[in-house]
Parts: sequence; structure tokens; C-alpha cells
Amino acid sequence: MTHFQKLKKPSILKWVSSYFVENQLKPPFWQTGSFHIAQRQNPRLYRTKRSVVTENSDKTMFSDGENVARIPRATLKEAQAALLEYLHSTRSIHFTDAENMSKNSPHFLQKLLKKVESEKDVGSSMTRFLRYHPINEFEPFFESLGLKPCEYTPLLPRDLMFLSDDCLLLENYKVLCNYGIERNKIGKIYKEAIQVFQHEFGVLPLKLQAYQELGLSQSFMAKVIVCGPHLLIGDVDMKFIKVLEILRSVGFDYAWIEEHLSEHDSYNWSMILRVLNFFSEMGGRSELHGLISQHPGLLFEGSGYRMLSLIAFLLKFGSPLDQISSTFLQFPEIQVGQFVSNFIKCFLFLHEIEMEVNEIGKIVCSYPLLLGSIMLKKTNSLLGNLNVGKRRLCKYIQENPQELSKWVMGKRVVRLPDSGEDIKSQRLRMKFLLDLGYGENPNMMKKALKVFRGRGGELQERFDSIVNAGLDKKDVSEMVRVSPQILNQSKDIIQKKIDILVNELGYPLSSLVSFPSYLSYTTQRVRLRLAMYSWLKDQGKAEPDLALSTIVACSDKLFLRQYVNHHPSGPQVWQDLKGIDMVREE
Repeated sequence: MTHFQKLKKPSILKWVSSYFVENQLKPPFWQTGSFHIAQRQNPRLYRTKRSVVTENSDKTMFSDGENVARIPRATLKEAQAALLEYLHSTRSIHFTDAENMSKNSPHFLQKLLKKVESEKDVGSSMTRFLRYHPINEFEPFFESLGLKPCEYTPLLPRDLMFLSDDCLLLENYKVLCNYGIERNKIGKIYKEAIQVFQHEFGVLPLKLQAYQELGLSQSFMAKVIVCGPHLLIGDVDMKFIKVLEILRSVGFDYAWIEEHLSEHDSYNWSMILRVLNFFSEMGGRSELHGLISQHPGLLFEGSGYRMLSLIAFLLKFGSPLDQISSTFLQFPEIQVGQFVSNFIKCFLFLHEIEMEVNEIGKIVCSYPLLLGSIMLKKTNSLLGNLNVGKRRLCKYIQENPQELSKWVMGKRVVRLPDSGEDIKSQRLRMKFLLDLGYGENPNMMKKALKVFRGRGGELQERFDSIVNAGLDKKDVSEMVRVSPQILNQSKDIIQKKIDILVNELGYPLSSLVSFPSYLSYTTQRVRLRLAMYSWLKDQGKAEPDLALSTIVACSDKLFLRQYVNHHPSGPQVWQDLKGIDMVREE
């Protein structure tokens, strides 16, 4: 029996979450309310694009992903020219950098234009404005590097306005430009690894040279750095080098690696190495090459985190390593993120229909490819369309797990046929109600069928549990006729409530006969009311022999008014007792 099979159902989600923490993985998505495993881990960063001009239009709108008002083309050119003149001639910024800033900072230009009074001679007005109102040069600079205002605003230096005041920033920026990294991608590097721009003079070129001396081309490293800027912090990242060595040893060249890296992602080479090591242990070089060439997403989607989380999940469920290996060797043509998302949704579905945890483990271990390949409909929708209860659905899935593939998004769900068990249960239910005397009146029988929930055998079992506690069968029959809802809960809950009444609260069992509805109330309500009543008796503020029904059955508003508020300290004691009771429930 695996550790998973020993778990009780309420703790299953907590247990799965804890395993991710133990293995230094991010918590599963349901911990944060997010349900977008299939999406990229890192949001797509802002990319400055050339302005787009529609036909028959004299206005320019920047396609940069944020709302920027249309600016007349003539106005835009004058504004850009004025800003270029200011940055280059007045502020002595290198012409190429100044030109890049003036042409690729639409949000900053729009903000600047709002401050210019004249709409006729924009160029002269802006020149005059800039002469007397120095700007924060870091704003157009960061925007021209590909960052949105919402991204660069938290990164703006607090006490600086002029780029020339940050010599290290400019120096390291020029090193990256000269190395071949596009200016509109340098913003991503700054956002993710600001330390790169704090290197002393001459340090960054040495770091770049160190990678080239290992045989890595400048064009390859230019892309890799955008994908993983942390490579330029500290010494040479040997885990990154090890990843390259393993990939090349099984037949992948640098061009293939570069092709499958996305500049919109940021890669964790340590985690990718963990994935490669797992694959290496799983099979030979030919199998590793075949698996990665067919499914590069196993390695590169989320730096392999999604795949590692799935492996951890399966291991904790008790899947043997060779079975997990087989799963990945047969991996379907589907994105890894989507596979993991489908898999987790199926797991949650099985949990929501209250399947026993050991049975969930059997299905997860035996059919991982099935669970990851299908996108199930929502639980409530399936229960309604299949016209089935949770218990029967659990049993049906255990016997026919492949049927899950018929209950996916986009497919019409066919209801399950009536089973012999349903007919048998209905017969037992009718017999139970006839034994209670409901057969004398057809209308009463009809109402009773609506009130009583559960199968015939279950109703009889619950009834017997009350009789076996020590009450006469006739008394219990009368109790059920008066309060039929007391049988709409499991036998275990009924027995627990009777035990609390007799052994914890000290009431005689016979009190159930006069107040059968006691079994319908939560143990939290009963304990809280009686604890407050006991305190009030000790304070001389409550009659000593109130009936159990008087204390428990009245509304909260009435109980507060008639009992709790009769003592000055009553409300505070009530709140304290509620706090104690909440701790007890946890």
C-alpha cells in the first residue's frame, strides 16, 4: 500500500500540495486559484513594433499592445525630431541611442504632447518646453528597450533623472548592443536580471568572452542571454554548459537548440538539467533523442517544470519509475502544459465525485496517458447529463475507465442506462416507508419519497443505528415521522451526534424521543449553545432546567436577545466560545 492509499479523503488535496513543496517545486495551481497550467509561466513582454498606418489615414497608431491614441503623422514626426534634438544636442546622448529613444517610446511621447500648449507648431513648442522642463530620461530609455510603462515604472531610479548619471547602466547597455542583442529585447534582460547592468567596467565583456571560449557562437549566445539573462550573473553557469553537452551528445546541434528557445520565456537551466538526468536514467541515448525530438516541450516548456511536477505527482501516487518512463515514451502529440492541465482536471473530477482515494490512485497510475489527453466537462454538467449519482458514477468509472474519453468538451454525453441496483434500491426504499406506516396515505407516501434522501438500504441502516443506540423501535419510528430529515445523513454522523449528546453533554438518550430534530443540527451549533447556556447558569442569568429543544432550536437572533445579551459580558463570552469551537473543529 502506497502512502497515498493510506490518506483520508479530506486530506488528499493538502497532501498533493505538500509534495510539491517537499520536492522544491512550485505549489499546484489550485493553491493559488489559478487554472492556467497550459499557459506560459512568464507573461509575454512588451515588444516595440513599427508604427502601423492605415490606408487613407494621416494618423499613426503604435501597435505595441497598449492603448495609445492616434497621433497625426506630421505631429508625430515633429515631436520625434524635437525629442531627438533635445536628447542628442542638449543632453549629449549618442545619436543612435537618442534616435532609438525618440522613435520607440510612444507612451512617453503621448504624455509629453499633452503638456505642449500649441497644436500648430508642435516642434517649436516641444523644443521650448524641453528647454525649461527637463525630462526623466530613464522613461523613454526603458520604453525604447521594449518595456511597458507598468513594467519600467517600478524600475526607475529614485534619485536620478539623467542617463549620464548612471554610467554603469549605459556602459553595460552598449556592451549588449555591440554583442548583437536587439535594443528592444534588452529591456527583458534589465527587468529579469538588473545586476547585469551593475557590473563594473570591463566585467561584462569578460563574461561574454568566457562563453565564447567554450565554443559558443556570438549569435547563439545573444539569443540564449535574452532567454536566460541570469547567465551573465556570477561565474559561467556550468549547469547550462552541462545541458548543452548532454543535448549535443545525443545528436542535437546548437541550431536545433536555438530554434526551440523562445525569447518570451526565461529558462531555468538547473531544472532543465534535472529533466535531462531523469530522461537519461530512463533509457538510452537513442530513446532520449527520439523523445526530445518528438516532444521538445517536455524539456523547454516552463523549463521542464510541468513535466517534473507530473513525475512527482505520479511517484507520490505509487507509480513505479519504469511505468512513468513508459508514459513519456508514449507521450501524445499535445503541448505539455495542456497535458498536465487535463491530467489535474481529471484528478479533481475524481475527487469531486467522492471516489475513494485508493481507487483514484489506481486510475491515475494505470491511465496517465488517458487522463492527460482528454479535456473533461465540468463535474456538475456530467452528473446531470449522465443522469447519475456520485456513487454509481465512481463504480462505473472504476469498471470502465476508458469511458472518460466520451465525456469531453465538444462531445454529446449519452446518459447511462438504468441499472438493476436502482430498481432494487427503490424497492427497498418503498418497503422501508411502508414499514413506517406511510402506506396508509398515498399523499403522505408521495411527500415522504421527496423528503427522504438515500438508497433503501442506507435508510434502513441509519434507522437501525438509532435503534441500536438503545431506543425502542416504535419510538424511533415516531421520531422519523416527526422529523424525517434526521435520516438524511450518514450512519457515522448519526452515531457521532448521539455519542456527543450522551457522553459529552450528559443528556439522557431518551431526550431524543422528545426532541428528534437534535440530530439535524450541527455539533458546532449544539456545543456552542450549551456552553453559553452553562456559563449563563453559573452567572445566575438563565433558568437551570431549560429543555434541550429550547436551547438549540431557537434562531440565532432570538438566542442572542433572550440569553446572551442578558449579561454585560455575554457577547464577549459568546465570541470567545465561538473561537474555541472553531479551533476544535479544525
